[in-house]
Formats: sequence, C-alpha cells, structure tokens
Amino acid sequence: MSRDVASGFQVAVGDQSPGSVGVSSRELPGAVLFACTTNAVRSVMAAAILRHLAGKRTYVASAGVRAGTPDPFVTVVMDEIGIDVSKHMPNTLQDLHDASFDLIITLSPEAHHQALEFTRTMAVDVEYWPTIDATVMVGQGTREQTLMHYREVRDRLFQRIRQRFGLEGGPTV
Repeated sequence: MSRDVASGFQVAVGDQSPGSVGVSSRELPGAVLFACTTNAVRSVMAAAILRHLAGKRTYVASAGVRAGTPDPFVTVVMDEIGIDVSKHMPNTLQDLHDASFDLIITLSPEAHHQALEFTRTMAVDVEYWPTIDATVMVGQGTREQTLMHYREVRDRLFQRIRQRFGLEGGPTV
C-alpha cells in the first residue's frame, strides 16, 4: 500500500521498520541545482551529498544568491562522512554557464525568491526546503558545539535527499 505525498513521490505504508520511510524507485532528474544565500554551506553540502549518492546518473550543481567564501567547518563535517568538498569554489546563480536544470532546490528564503525570478520563463520545478543556517553559531560556543550545528544541517540534508530521490546507500548519519 502507498500514498502520494505533496512532493510527488510515493511513501510506502506498512512493512517498514519503525522510523524508516520507503520511497518508490523512480527516475532521477537529469540536472539538479541546489541554491542558497551564499554558496558556502547548505548548498555545497546538499550538492555533494546528492552527487555522492547518485553518482553520474544526474548532473548536480550548487550556487548562491551571493558567492560566499569556502567554509572550513563544511569541509570538516563532510570529510567525516567521506565526502570531499575541499576544492569547492563558491559561485552565484548568475555565474552558471548552463541554466537548464530539471529541478532547483532552494535552501533559504532569499535563494527561493531569486530562483523563482530566475526561472519565471523556464519550465523547471522549484522546491523550497527551509534549512537552518549553521553559520549563525560560529563564534557562539566551542569549536565542537559549532561542528555539532553543521553536522545537524548535514544530517538533515542527507536524510531529505535520500527520501526525496529514493536513494539508498552512503554513510549512515
């Protein structure tokens, strides 16, 4: 038995272990863009996670409303799960050489507004995934407390991506 949910995929009901969600297998979009306020934390993590899980089955990119600077905390928490983002260079939506995406996932209100403007004459799906900004915790506690907030963002994105795209595998977070 299954039921359709708002995001358009089916969630299996029954025969599930507690807390697990089964997603029907379906074709991945050809090209996915993750967009955020700055292309330094959330969109970098999300793109790297989807790239890791989907491999070469889909093209994945990330961009920001503004280009940020590489965030060392992102590199640390992604390294913890075996995903290297150390070579990522932040860019903006305007920097994109190819804007032909099948799906744009926005992770902040500012990015969502920009993406809707960016795509108003295009046939592309835009989804908004509100995601907390871990950078607000930088300087508010110990290094370990800051990393804990970054890990929380990473883990929530990992779970959401696996669920949304019906992907299995990767590290357990």
